[in-house]
Amino acid sequence: IIKMSITLKNKDLLPFWVGFSCLRHIGPKRFQKIFSFFRGDLEKAWSAPVSEYISCGFEPKLASQICNDQRQIDLGKKMEELKKNNIEAVIITDPRYPKLLKQIYDPPFVLYVRGKIEIFSKPCLAVVGTRKHSVYGKKVLEHLVSQLASLDWIIVSGLALGIDSLAHQVALENGSTIAVIPSGLDDNCICPSRNLGLAHRIMQNGALVSEHPPGKPPERYTFVIRNRIISGLCLGSLIIEAPEQSGALLTASASLEQNREVFSVPGDIFSETSLGTNKLIQQGAKMVTSISDILDVFNLGI
Repeated sequence: IIKMSITLKNKDLLPFWVGFSCLRHIGPKRFQKIFSFFRGDLEKAWSAPVSEYISCGFEPKLASQICNDQRQIDLGKKMEELKKNNIEAVIITDPRYPKLLKQIYDPPFVLYVRGKIEIFSKPCLAVVGTRKHSVYGKKVLEHLVSQLASLDWIIVSGLALGIDSLAHQVALENGSTIAVIPSGLDDNCICPSRNLGLAHRIMQNGALVSEHPPGKPPERYTFVIRNRIISGLCLGSLIIEAPEQSGALLTASASLEQNREVFSVPGDIFSETSLGTNKLIQQGAKMVTSISDILDVFNLGI
């Protein structure tokens, strides 16, 4: 966890926080190293020579790459893009930054939000699953998510086709939801593109979230690393339907690593889409047949 105290100077340095988030070779851990070495003076860090990055602990080739990439970024233009797209950059020292997410091993140092930031203060539950859900999976999701959303739980998912999209839709019909995107939050980057309309609906009564700045297209690795944000925002993760190789199981693994609860819906032993969820239960995930199975874990009765 990045240990920093918020100051007026940190707020004034927002363009530099955004700039560092635009650098492909800088993730949470490398940013923490830079922040510590330059004692929070990101303006100085942004214009530092290669030699200082080497002194910071980076290999010469990487230090040179960082400095070269910085010269390609127009910070003023990046801030204009945020304003144009109604995207807010919430830095990790901001009191509005989600408290649960801040506790994970490698929280994003900048969280981009399009929608209602105040939603982070409510209890959140991740709901994920296969892109090719069954009639059973759809029925189970509608039953569980509608009740949870009605109790003011925020449903968090990844806007993917299948279970994710359905979770967002049912949540919106009964309450609110957060979608964690593996790309920038501008309309041109939101994926899948066919869910752009759903994304706009989510913004009206929830939030789109990403660790990536506007203009960043989705890549294979961004789909993987966003799972830690889905689970990190939440008290636990509910897996509805998932085959053995489902990406939804990565969210379950992230939850376990973050010491969060993992819930799983049992399914037909002959169904491929239940192999993953049934295996999770065998491995110790909490079996869910009603929302009481979730609420009781958190000592919250109906």
